[in-house]
Amino acid sequence: MLPSESTERETQKLRDDYYATVIDSVGDGVIVISSSGLITLCNPAAEEITGFSRKQAQGASFNTLFALETTLLQMVSKTIHTGITISDHENVVVRSTGRVTPVAATCYPLLEGSGENIGAILTLKDITYIRELEAAVRQADRLSTLGTLAAGLAHEVKNPLGGIKGAAQLLEREFDPNSEMLDYTRVMIRETERIDHIIRELLELASPRGLRLAPVNLHKILGDILLLQGQAVAGRTISFCKHFDPSIPDIMADEEMLTRLFLNLIRNAIDAMGNHGSLTVSSRVLGDFRMAQNQRRSRMVAIEVSDDGPGIPAQDLENIWTPFYSTKSSGTGLGLTICHKIVAEHRGMIKVESTTGHGTKFTVLLPLIQ
Repeated sequence: MLPSESTERETQKLRDDYYATVIDSVGDGVIVISSSGLITLCNPAAEEITGFSRKQAQGASFNTLFALETTLLQMVSKTIHTGITISDHENVVVRSTGRVTPVAATCYPLLEGSGENIGAILTLKDITYIRELEAAVRQADRLSTLGTLAAGLAHEVKNPLGGIKGAAQLLEREFDPNSEMLDYTRVMIRETERIDHIIRELLELASPRGLRLAPVNLHKILGDILLLQGQAVAGRTISFCKHFDPSIPDIMADEEMLTRLFLNLIRNAIDAMGNHGSLTVSSRVLGDFRMAQNQRRSRMVAIEVSDDGPGIPAQDLENIWTPFYSTKSSGTGLGLTICHKIVAEHRGMIKVESTTGHGTKFTVLLPLIQ
């Protein structure tokens, strides 16, 4: 072999390694398909999105490996045969991982220097968080409408309710201390107070007081709540476990509102477990997170509250954020609705994952910088 040929091959190898490193570092999935339909390249992001390892994908038939993904098959086939770029950011899903992952897909023609089309380059972007955010925005819109309606109703009910309570209290004074009729007046007063509590929650949902932002130590809030709840479950075999990321700094937030948020989530988890169970509260930082397509990427802190209780049935999971929907006999059905609103006011997001018989996990995402 001539020295010049050896040098040329070494240069080409360095160039190939350079491009391979660049493609591997790309955050979106990249799959290169030859004109014969074989996969010639698959980067780490594509492995994560599709569930196929590079060893499985490289050299395999794209049509065979992605037989379930009709839309992707059509996009790749059309690009290879026509040389045009095709994008679909709405309808593509990948099922290979055992779960449905929504992706934004774009298929580009793979061209040689001469301009000849020799295959296709498929890029995949996981848009699960975008879909979750869109669902959260729709839920917030529904809650806003319901909140406005509830506020008007609450104002109309509050005045006559006060009159009923006052009349019951006056009536109570007229009876003999040993009269059986006092039981009825006490029920009337207790029930009017319960309705008044619901009305106050409705008014808070519809007309929040506004955030009082200040530096807040999330771990102090969570630690204090767990300390107090530990006393509240004395006599029950419920264990608490904390996994806090010590690198998380103070965030700008409303301490009173966040205390109410996490107290509600932790109490719900304790109630769900009954007399036995384990509650885990953890925190971690999510880097490079984008809450919406037109916003810059930012760091978020994720707080997870997990229990190993009976879980939430699928039919209830769809409605847990809806006002007055409660699986508790004594609940108002407004607790999680208010939690959702507190998180939204802090420009964050809350989501829930649950499987019957395997517990429930609530995840709260809050921006590290307000």
